[in-house]
Amino acid sequence: MMSTVALKRSWAQDLDTATLYQLLKLRVEVFVVEQKCAYPELDGLDLLPETRHFWLDDEGEAICTLRLLEEHDDGVKSFRIGRLCTAVPARGHGYTTRLLQAALAEVGSATVRLNAQTYLMDMYAKHGFKPDGDEFDDDGIMHLPMRRG
Repeated sequence: MMSTVALKRSWAQDLDTATLYQLLKLRVEVFVVEQKCAYPELDGLDLLPETRHFWLDDEGEAICTLRLLEEHDDGVKSFRIGRLCTAVPARGHGYTTRLLQAALAEVGSATVRLNAQTYLMDMYAKHGFKPDGDEFDDDGIMHLPMRRG
């Protein structure tokens, strides 16, 4: 029997506690445990009113997630994609691309920034992102600032 993976999206204030817990748990499993980065995962941005969460739900389990933030510089609204990750058993099925496309569809032609793990630079480039600064080390993993628009 084939499972149905559903794309979900929620504003921060509409996210129920159980779902938020699942998204945070997935992020900790990937970034903190698997990638061995001790960093403040709970950064205060998940519940901001303008924050949107995207995730893929496989029969009640979050298997891939992405966070979309709004940024306001000099009165100009732009967006930041972050915390994009997929559970180990769910990798290789195009789920990351599906979430990325959903977030990019939401922001339209607005500028979007992200800090890509350097080895994923080509994947983001396929979605129109270009390098936007110098590579930097974040918790032992090289990152590259990128932007689209």
